[in-house]
Amino acid sequence: MKDTDSKRVSDFLKKWLGSEGNERANYQTFFGDLCMALDVPAPPPKGSEEGDRYCFDKNIKFFSEKAETTRFADFYKEGHFLIEAKQGSTNSSKGHGKRGTKGYRDEMQKAFNQAKSYAYNRMLPSLPPFLMTCDIGSHFEVWEGFSGEYGSYGARQTINLKDLAQPEIFDRFVAIFTDPQSLNPEKYRARVTREVAAELAKLSRWLEEQGYEAHATANFLMRCIFTMFAEDVELLKGEVFTKALRDRWIPNPHTFKPEIEQLWQTMNTGGTFGFERILRFNGSFFEDATAFELPKEQLEVLYAAAAKDWSQVEPAIFGTLLERALEKKERSRLGAHYTPRSYVERLVRPVVMEPLRQQWDEVELELRRILATPEGKEPTGLQQKKAEQEITQFLTQLRQVRILDPACGTGNFLYVTLDLLKGLEQEAIARLVDVAGNVQLNVLEQVNPAQFLGIEINPRAAVIAELVIWIGYLQWYFKRYGNAAPPEPVLQAFGNIECRDAVLAYDGREPDLDAKTGEIRSRWGGKMMKHPVTGEDVPDPLDRVVIYKYLNARAAEWPEADYIVSNPPFIGNAKMREMLSDGYTLALRHTYKIVPETVDYVMYWWHKASEFVRSQRTKRFGFITTNTITQIRQRKIIEFHQKQGNPIKIFFAIAEHPWVDAGAAVRISMTAAEVDDKTSLKPSIIGIVNVEGDGETPETSAEKVQVDIKSVGKICSDLRSGADITSVALLKANSQLSSTGVKLHGSGFILTRAEAVEMGYQLSETSTVNTSIIKRYRNGNDIAQKCRDLFVIDFNDLGKEEASTYIKPFQRIIETVKPEREINRDSQRKEFWWRFGRSNKQLRESLKDLPQYITTAETAKHRVFIFLEIDILPDNMLIAIGLSDS
Repeated sequence: MKDTDSKRVSDFLKKWLGSEGNERANYQTFFGDLCMALDVPAPPPKGSEEGDRYCFDKNIKFFSEKAETTRFADFYKEGHFLIEAKQGSTNSSKGHGKRGTKGYRDEMQKAFNQAKSYAYNRMLPSLPPFLMTCDIGSHFEVWEGFSGEYGSYGARQTINLKDLAQPEIFDRFVAIFTDPQSLNPEKYRARVTREVAAELAKLSRWLEEQGYEAHATANFLMRCIFTMFAEDVELLKGEVFTKALRDRWIPNPHTFKPEIEQLWQTMNTGGTFGFERILRFNGSFFEDATAFELPKEQLEVLYAAAAKDWSQVEPAIFGTLLERALEKKERSRLGAHYTPRSYVERLVRPVVMEPLRQQWDEVELELRRILATPEGKEPTGLQQKKAEQEITQFLTQLRQVRILDPACGTGNFLYVTLDLLKGLEQEAIARLVDVAGNVQLNVLEQVNPAQFLGIEINPRAAVIAELVIWIGYLQWYFKRYGNAAPPEPVLQAFGNIECRDAVLAYDGREPDLDAKTGEIRSRWGGKMMKHPVTGEDVPDPLDRVVIYKYLNARAAEWPEADYIVSNPPFIGNAKMREMLSDGYTLALRHTYKIVPETVDYVMYWWHKASEFVRSQRTKRFGFITTNTITQIRQRKIIEFHQKQGNPIKIFFAIAEHPWVDAGAAVRISMTAAEVDDKTSLKPSIIGIVNVEGDGETPETSAEKVQVDIKSVGKICSDLRSGADITSVALLKANSQLSSTGVKLHGSGFILTRAEAVEMGYQLSETSTVNTSIIKRYRNGNDIAQKCRDLFVIDFNDLGKEEASTYIKPFQRIIETVKPEREINRDSQRKEFWWRFGRSNKQLRESLKDLPQYITTAETAKHRVFIFLEIDILPDNMLIAIGLSDS
């Protein structure tokens, strides 16, 4: 803040601080003077700019069944702020305008409600990041809307007018007028978190190169992490860790291991370290205080990490980045991609926060009724007591809510839900102070980590999840209580994150024996080798993976919870055996007989959560799934739960949403369900995603992903609204008319044009039809994008003897297909190795005697139909229709 800035602010405060009067007469002059004090442009004359994107008296239309009305927001700048002004007084004769009275508070709350109705109006192009009410001459009340909502009146931050003289407040107001996104906490905290994780990755890489065991390395780094965080939020006083690094451990590296172990032992039990008293942390992080000897260079890396502002780490993404820092395979994409917090909130808000906020809104209405008094009168002590009881009762209920993430990973869904619940709790506490003045609140009776339950099969991720939740909780503690030390032990072992399988429980596993031979069953492990003759890649027959039998396999139990939110593993049906093992997949399918074997892995979570909702053990659930959930094979499980007793209904759905999984950009679906209350008139919500373009970072990408909300009466199992076409009946006239194409089960069948010609393929002089065993071949991409001009060896239903008369093609299949088929689980494919995995007799019958046929890709964004000549074989990702006439 320069001297000229201070002078302008001083002149502004002399004129306006403590002023009283009529806001309608004063507010434009006041805000014009504020612009001069901040040295930012004032709004141009109203009507001089199309749409009045920056103006006083912004006209906003409201529509109802009866009429159209126009109202006016006092001060508006598109993409920046919306402000409603009032002007109170200190004069008791001015009735409800007297500052500090109930009437005055009611007026300020009314101004907030008015401003909020303007901000959410669809006539505005976007939600302003900042919503403000202003008592001219006294103070601003500020709400942030970066997350898509402002909260209730209790969510405000009050900034006194005189505080504009402080450099940080001055700079903040300048940014609100000029660059509000620079104040977006998600962006700032994400940048800090990426920087922190990058430093940890350097140290993790070095420890790995020294041969330290991965689990011990992870635990050591997590103790370092929490120590640095504890220091920056002043749980550890006197910067004991950073000072020791700088003054003792870097100059004398041999002192690091014994002294850091002594510090961690003291943190576990409480006591003194040097001249500082150390709180008792307990929990599970410091039970093992083992450290590693680090050379000077690595201690300097640790010091660089400690120098970051750990109080600003964003737990919503920290867990993901930490997991990558500790994992060799993941480290290369450490800062490239992760799921932005706003994406997580997009599911958590409708599932968890919407019903809780509705409860709070009902409490607010009841408070108005209880505190209603004649104009100029203050509420009685009895009225205040009743109002206090209403808020206290809501807070008690909030502190009993239990959230379950049955695939919690590193805890980002649980942390975001914790953060949003703490925000709502803070609103209620602020309202309690409005009603009852300063109140004594029991620190132990508040929203806390014990309410957030997780199940995670990866031991390291489970530990990180617990760390993430505690960091998030303590950030809120210090936001609420300043530097006051929390009760000891600081960390408590609630056991709320369970490390186990979330869908399948079993007592152990053992190798599965072949019933006939008694030998251990195995399958090909996926490794390829160079064929000694052709030099082509073929399956290595020596690469075998043991198939296990899971003992006493049964459905895993979930703890009861009010709400379930989760992002289970993205493993498609076709990949389940490869990624989860044959034995596990078979045990899973045998255990869940109701669940069709065609579904992806994530649908087992969807099934279990649906059972929880239908049995009223859970109010609502929401999942991130692959966007294939809309396909028929996946919808069967949704339709099953929609038709059973006490059926579910999908009340929120986004069919196609950008996501990041394992560093790759994918499309996912969001679905949320509850019991289908037939009497409810509340509309369901479908979100339609608009993506403006790619951003440079996950945060800027998230900004460009906008979701348009559409209210609908019902959401069908294919995540569409309107007529339910999922239950249409088949037309008998279409029977045997269409089919998917052939399924090769062996890339060796496919030939390039040059290879096909070498094997004798040629077009007939008189027809495009070729009756050879070599056919032209097309798949979905050949139709929808660019044709690859490929051919295929098709022995159809020929016997081995007859097929072998085609010498070159048959030899090709022996060399490239037979090795893979010999280790195939399917006996048919193993025995008839020279044929396609599925030759599709129905398809061939429906196309017989036709000169051409119609085809369309099975999966496509746009439905396109084209003709193919009869000698072209369609692959199984094409639908062939046995008609030659359009």
